[in-house]
Amino acid sequence: MRIIFWAGDSTNTCNKANKFPQTGIAQAFDRFTAFDVVVYDHAVNGRSTKSFIDQGRLATIYDEISEGNYLFIQFGHNDEKETDLSRYTDPETDFIENLGKFINVARNKGAIPLLLTPLERRNFKEDHIHMRESTHTAYVKAYYKAAEKYRVPLIDLCKVSHEFIESIGDEPSKKYFMHLKPGEAFWLPDGLSTDNTHLKYEGAMKFGELLAREMVKYGEPFASLIDESVLKDLDTVYEANSQDEGVADEYK
Repeated sequence: MRIIFWAGDSTNTCNKANKFPQTGIAQAFDRFTAFDVVVYDHAVNGRSTKSFIDQGRLATIYDEISEGNYLFIQFGHNDEKETDLSRYTDPETDFIENLGKFINVARNKGAIPLLLTPLERRNFKEDHIHMRESTHTAYVKAYYKAAEKYRVPLIDLCKVSHEFIESIGDEPSKKYFMHLKPGEAFWLPDGLSTDNTHLKYEGAMKFGELLAREMVKYGEPFASLIDESVLKDLDTVYEANSQDEGVADEYK
């Protein structure tokens, strides 16, 4: 059995039923993995690299992770919060240093680290066509610096998610995020129309798919974690739908 340990924030955390339909990418990612891969989701709402470490959560991973496992490291949303000193990190200094601590935990235990840039926020300009510059820019740059400094693999999910959101447009992209009509979620009776960060199940699946495809492109030691037959089947369905043929016969 191969194990992926996933350290991150609310875009990856495993949500309980009382928060449905909010879903983290790591929560849904096993829909794309090979049969012998298990995801241990350590992501927690509201955490930055700093607060995750300060609360002993990285130490917990150190105690549990072992040789041959993987550690996916994905932060940024909460590291950006300059007014909250319990979470904020400087992208030029603290953030890179903290990423190094995660990397060292993996390497010290014989595990394989992977840096993942943060999921892009849905943030369109007034023309409803083009996205604004990412709020993650400084932290994405820091990820690249950390990848070079510590010689560790990097997948830029921020870039591919930004491109995907912009490609489908303002209104269609809402279905992937926590935009809810009144009554759609029992714990949000008035609905929600302002959350462009957190994902619904559809979003976790779509951005999980994008990540899986990037892992296959990257090659080993990450490509074999993915069940490529799942991606090929999705391609078949997408192609059928693009030709207005509906779902292919084998899926009826």
